[in-house]
Amino acid sequence: MAVSHSGTGEEAGTGSAGGPVDSGPELIQAVPLRRPGRWIMAVLVVLLLGLFLYGVATNPAYDWGTFGRYLFDQRVSKAAGVTLSLTALSMFFGIVLGVVLAVMRLSPNPVLKYVSFGWLWFFRGTPVYVQLVFWGLLVVIYKQIDLGIPFVHQFAHIKTQNLLTYYWLAVIGLALNESAYMAEIVRAGLTSVDEGQDEAARALGMSWGLTMRRIVLPQAMRVIIPPTGNELISMLKTTSLVTAVPLTTELYSRTRDLSVETFNPIPMLLVASAWYLFFTSILMVGQFYLERYFARGASRKMSVRQLQALANAQAAGNQKGLI
Repeated sequence: MAVSHSGTGEEAGTGSAGGPVDSGPELIQAVPLRRPGRWIMAVLVVLLLGLFLYGVATNPAYDWGTFGRYLFDQRVSKAAGVTLSLTALSMFFGIVLGVVLAVMRLSPNPVLKYVSFGWLWFFRGTPVYVQLVFWGLLVVIYKQIDLGIPFVHQFAHIKTQNLLTYYWLAVIGLALNESAYMAEIVRAGLTSVDEGQDEAARALGMSWGLTMRRIVLPQAMRVIIPPTGNELISMLKTTSLVTAVPLTTELYSRTRDLSVETFNPIPMLLVASAWYLFFTSILMVGQFYLERYFARGASRKMSVRQLQALANAQAAGNQKGLI
C-alpha cells in the first residue's frame, strides 16, 4: 500500500500573540497498490466456475426434472426427518457419555482412568461401519437378556428382538462411537483452562460444582464448541451408514431405494445431497454464532467494524487538534 502525505504547505502558523502554533501531525492518505494478478486470477476462477455450472445445467445425465419431482417428495422428507432424529439422539447420548468418560480419564482413580482409555482405544480404533454391523447382529448374538441372581436363579427373560428395534440399535451404535471422540474433546477443553483458575476459586470458598459451572466450563466451551460442531455435522452424514444395521428408513437408504424404482440413481443422489447440504448449512450457521458467543473477550483481534470506528475516532481527534 502506497502512502502519501498531504498538508497545507505550512509547517507552523502564528497565533494571536505572534508565537508559533503547532499544527499537529499531518493526515496520511493511504493509496492501495494496484495488483492486476489478483483480478486476472479472479476472472479465471469465475470463468471456470461458470463453465462447470453450464455443463452441469445442460448435461442430460443429471435429469433435473426428476430431481425437482422428488426433492420434496413425502417419502424423502419423512426420511430426512428420520436422519435428523438419528443425529440428535446419537449426539445427545454421545455427548453425555463422552463427558462421563472425560471425567473418568481425568480421575486419579487408576481403574476409572484405564477403563476410559480402553473404551476410547476400542471405539476409535475400529471403523464405525464395522461397529454398526455388529450392533445389527446383536439380536443374533444375544437372543435374550436374563435378569436375576447370576448362576443361581433368573426370574425374568427378555427377548432382545422385542426390546430393541433397528432404529435404536443404530442410535446405540452411533452414540457409543461418538462418545469416544467427545470424551477427548471435553478432556481437551477442561485441561485447556489454567489450573490457577481452579485454585483461585477454591481459595474463594467455591465448591467444585460451582467452580466448574462458573469458572471452568465457560472458558472450556471456547475450546469444546468448534470440534463439537464439526462432530455434529459429521454425525449427520455418518447416519448414511446405518444401512449396515440394517436401517433403511433414513435419507440415503430411502433415496437409494427410489433410484432402484426409477432406474435413475444420479438425480436421487442429488436429492439426498441437497437435503444434507441444507441441514449442514443450518448447523454451520448455528456453530458460527455459538463460537462467537463463547469467544467473547478471549481474543484481542478487532473486527473490521471496530477498526473502522477506531480510525474514524483518530481522524476526528486529529481534525480537532488542527482547529
